[in-house]
Amino acid sequence: MQHETTIRLLPGEENDEKLIRSRIEREIRDAGHNPGEIDSWVLKKKSIDARKGKIAVVLRHTVYIGEKPGAPTVPEWLPANPAKRAIIVGSGPAGLFAALRLLEDGITPIVIERGEPTGQRKRDIAEITRTGRVNGDSNYCFGEGGAGTFSDGKLYTRSNKRGDIGRILAILSAHGADPSILTDAHPHVGSDRLPRIINAIRETIVSRGGEFRFNARFTGLILEGGAVRGITVKPATQTEGAESAVFGGAVILATGHSADDVYEYLEAGLARDTEGKEARFGSPLEAKTFAVGVRVEHPRALIDAIQYHGERGAQNMPAAEYRLVAQEDGRGVYSFCMCPGGLIVPSASDDGGIVVNGMSSSGRNGRWSNAAFVVETRPEDLPGEYGRYGRLAGLRWRKSLESEAKSNGSGQRAPAQRMTDFLARRASESLPECSYSPGVVPSRLDEWLPARISGRLAAAFRDFEPSMRGFVCPEAILVAVETRTSSPVRILRDGDSLECATLPGLYPAGEGAGYAGGIVSSAMDGEKCAAACARALLGK
Repeated sequence: MQHETTIRLLPGEENDEKLIRSRIEREIRDAGHNPGEIDSWVLKKKSIDARKGKIAVVLRHTVYIGEKPGAPTVPEWLPANPAKRAIIVGSGPAGLFAALRLLEDGITPIVIERGEPTGQRKRDIAEITRTGRVNGDSNYCFGEGGAGTFSDGKLYTRSNKRGDIGRILAILSAHGADPSILTDAHPHVGSDRLPRIINAIRETIVSRGGEFRFNARFTGLILEGGAVRGITVKPATQTEGAESAVFGGAVILATGHSADDVYEYLEAGLARDTEGKEARFGSPLEAKTFAVGVRVEHPRALIDAIQYHGERGAQNMPAAEYRLVAQEDGRGVYSFCMCPGGLIVPSASDDGGIVVNGMSSSGRNGRWSNAAFVVETRPEDLPGEYGRYGRLAGLRWRKSLESEAKSNGSGQRAPAQRMTDFLARRASESLPECSYSPGVVPSRLDEWLPARISGRLAAAFRDFEPSMRGFVCPEAILVAVETRTSSPVRILRDGDSLECATLPGLYPAGEGAGYAGGIVSSAMDGEKCAAACARALLGK
């Protein structure tokens, strides 16, 4: 028999096994059971409740009476059958978990990645801070593991309908993630640990016969009988020539939200057949809602004090999180990718713009805490002159905003403004110390950000202040521009087969396809597409 218990403890008591046992036994006794019959208990969820000025650590356990708990299980990955091959474009969460799922059916995954393995990718990322130059194929967005590799590694999602969240967490834990991700209410891995976990997943795939091809940029699709049966690639460091073909029974497209060239290719609708002749297809794209804004950074001690009701309450507590949402003039304004104890990082995917994002290590023990604050942007919100770009209007506008940020910065030094100055519509004569390693330069964000963005951000900051006293302060800095929270384009797919609406044999997956938002939801969508792909290849 199993029984669920929930106990509330003071901070620091969550490691007192004797106290926890006594509280669980009391719960069991109150439920009419004999505590002496308890076989064991397993922590299922750990969270912090800081409401109403009282901080509590909340532990939820499953108590086993007369039976033993089952350990988290991971799938069985089979040796790959060379006769059954599927190509996966992109090695982010959607691509990696698609590869693992294919191996459950013994299908050989061929993973194509335009960027570098994590070791070289780290060096390329370091160059952004050192020289201000961005490698267009190996950066915070592109490379082994995708955009999530050098990030906070948040594993929290509300996408319960997409798949089994516990299964994704168990696979990550089996590849080196801390077991706490299985129980924390808002689990995360940390930028210091994610690369090793990604490497371990690659080792699992390769050990079963899967393949990885790095520094290989997707350039086009190969059709046979109107269905996708391969792709063309060329070395990412070359712009002309050296193109080669890769064939398989199907293609899973998991390129992430920053692969603008892939969207441009799909919109153009020109492929090749197996004889090298041109083959036209209809654009599978549609414009979708996305969000743009800024990164807001505060001293971590200030956010901790706000959330834990004073400096004393913040002692011995983990870096505090927050989630803020407002409606301003008919559009949502919200915090996104909150990084407690983290850093702001340069996430442009080429030298033409400045893009900022957030990350934090597993300890979340840095001096600052930051989050994106973004404004919902619908296709009809875009400036009228972008209408000529049709389905790519959001993509082109996003690019122009990133270019504007660069023109108001310097190299990869980002434009920034104190929050109080932003609200007062005045220049910042100085800027507070900031975690953004390339550096920041004072800029009138209130003037050059589009009015529909800056006005709604300002209104939201004022609305947030009453619930987070001290949030609006001179120490808070706005760093621009945050544009990659999601893709402005969706790749349409059939609701049953999950194949691309205009290209049989192509399975758009993950965040770049417009069906996920984050590591876990992307991983689940990758698995979902891979399962559909496997059914088609095996005739199930």
